[in-house]
Amino acid sequence: MSEPGSGAAGPQEPGERVLGGVIAEETGEEELIDRLRRVRHAEEKRHRADHPGEGLRERKRRLTRHLIADAATAMFASRGFDAVKVSEIADRVNVSMKTLYNYFPTKESMVLDDADELIESLAAALRDRQAGMRVTDAFVGALEANMHEFDLLDDELAAHVAMTFAALVKQTPALNAHWLEIQDRLARVAAEQLALQAGTEPTDPQPTVAGWALAGLVQVDMDSRARHIRAGRRGAQLRDAVASDVRQAAELLETGLASLSRDTQTGCRNGST
Repeated sequence: MSEPGSGAAGPQEPGERVLGGVIAEETGEEELIDRLRRVRHAEEKRHRADHPGEGLRERKRRLTRHLIADAATAMFASRGFDAVKVSEIADRVNVSMKTLYNYFPTKESMVLDDADELIESLAAALRDRQAGMRVTDAFVGALEANMHEFDLLDDELAAHVAMTFAALVKQTPALNAHWLEIQDRLARVAAEQLALQAGTEPTDPQPTVAGWALAGLVQVDMDSRARHIRAGRRGAQLRDAVASDVRQAAELLETGLASLSRDTQTGCRNGST
């Protein structure tokens, strides 16, 4: 569960303060853990409905993974990523260091803990798209479906959790670097799927640039969500605004840079008159 941001740290937003090196609202560690727990509760309802055959062992492992990730995220957001030791996280959730590392090989993976699921769902959308469906439509549809978990939450809770993750990743160089690695993985997986369907190699120019372009839509979604939340949008208004931004970006991929060049030239002419 993650909502990363991008780029270098910008100016502090109104109503926010720097807490443990992270821009965050005035929320204590225990309160943040409680909010993350409420998010997981909503996710759990949806997961169990979608996976009725999940075994007890699988469920226990998944819930333990969530427990570790949420505790780590709250501790990082409250104290700062570098100030928290892995041993402190293990103590907080009452597991051994060996058990913790079995779930998460690095500190960074504890925050961006659903990266594998995100990549697989987007790859599946490309792999399983129906004949005649545009690549961007399949990809954007899967991206929107991945964000539906926020529909199950109170609007303010969803906004707070999204901004906590965005600020944590944006303000932490190690997490920002890890997010870029995830985007690289997504771009390569997308290129592989597109190349397979086209009968070419993933390293050929067209699938390579297409893979990176599709990965860029994920970043557009993340940045758009944070921007509109800061602007005060919530609920259906937020979802519609983000969807509009992502689909506008996707349309550019379909039409190509020629359309952007035309818009730019038109803007320059209008600006000079």
